Amino acid sequence: MRRRLSALAIFSACAIASSFAQGPDDPTLLAPLESPPPPPEVVGDEQARSPHTSVEPGHAAKRLAELRGLTRLSPRHAGERMALAEALYDTGDLDAAIAECRLAVKLDPNSATAHSQLGILFMAKQDWRAAASVLTEAVRLDPTLTDAHYSLGSVYYSLGERKTAIQSYRQALALQPHFPDARYRLALLLMLSSQTQEAAQLMEEAAIGGVSQAQYFLGNAYKSGQGVEKDLAKTIFWWMKGVEYGYQPAADSLSKLRRQALSADQPERKRKEALDAFQRYRDKLWEEFHDYGSMEDGRTLGTTLLADGRIDVAVPVLLKEGYALSEVAQGALGTLYESGSGTALKPYDTEILTCFETTAAEGFVPAKRLLARVYGRGIGVHQDLSKAKGILKGLPKTEVNAILTEIGGR
Repeated sequence: MRRRLSALAIFSACAIASSFAQGPDDPTLLAPLESPPPPPEVVGDEQARSPHTSVEPGHAAKRLAELRGLTRLSPRHAGERMALAEALYDTGDLDAAIAECRLAVKLDPNSATAHSQLGILFMAKQDWRAAASVLTEAVRLDPTLTDAHYSLGSVYYSLGERKTAIQSYRQALALQPHFPDARYRLALLLMLSSQTQEAAQLMEEAAIGGVSQAQYFLGNAYKSGQGVEKDLAKTIFWWMKGVEYGYQPAADSLSKLRRQALSADQPERKRKEALDAFQRYRDKLWEEFHDYGSMEDGRTLGTTLLADGRIDVAVPVLLKEGYALSEVAQGALGTLYESGSGTALKPYDTEILTCFETTAAEGFVPAKRLLARVYGRGIGVHQDLSKAKGILKGLPKTEVNAILTEIGGR
């Protein structure tokens, strides 16, 4: 049950993450927090999900029936009561789960695990004071319960006791140093306490550990210089990592930065700053492939890997470079989209098409040309000359006419 309920230990990061999410010099690059952050008592998305969504309803009901039978045979067995509480939780009956867990605590008052489990259930009810009470008893009974210390960090923050929350997260990390999520939560709280350097260090450790939110907020820290030296290329690097992990706010922020680089309405300084950052990001990609040295003869890392026959590695790198506004990389992706590469990559790959569509919509002219050709000729999509013409809108008339002539749209 501790594994399944672990999500309930996560408090609403939105309330404190805005410290990392904003840069003071460019309102177009603020994180997508369009309304004020919720108060601490409003739970985040991970807490808001139905507690039984990870268990098949049929299986949960069967398990519940079995455990009811066992508790009839052993009504004073604390372990059976805790298992029943888990099954009730899986079916969405939180009140009944709490009742069973309370009974387990009563039957075995020295069980730190029972207290911890009850505390997490109280967190699901947003009964923070009750959660604090039983979780505190859990760590008194067993000071080595890392999960209980971590949960207490969330509870104390929700009660407005920031310093105590920080202590709880530090204790969790003392017990389990490799705990990226605890580093992320502690970093957010330290940022609120203006301890920006330690916060940035912890955020980077959490980002390296695979916490997508940490990757996003670390990118924001590099953008605004919070606890680290400003570096827009590192901002892009960490936002790209966040995108790899499926974190949508990172994708949104990258889109805004690409629009800044490509929009004629932006001040030239801003455009150059963004374009230079994307170039430095593309150069930085070479650091992960030491055996290839550095860029030569106009090649990108992706095209170099492609020429070396490493298609499985080349395509992900080309996509990163394509999203980082490399015309060379997008050209290579265009060829791969049409022809594929043996059994390793089928033609008309949807990820490649999405790269073209995204960057074309943001104003990247090479992507516009490629995408117009795709729709004008119906390459892997339904032929749509009207859409092809719409994609080319804004380009010089002579160039539009040349492309339309090439794809047979005139």
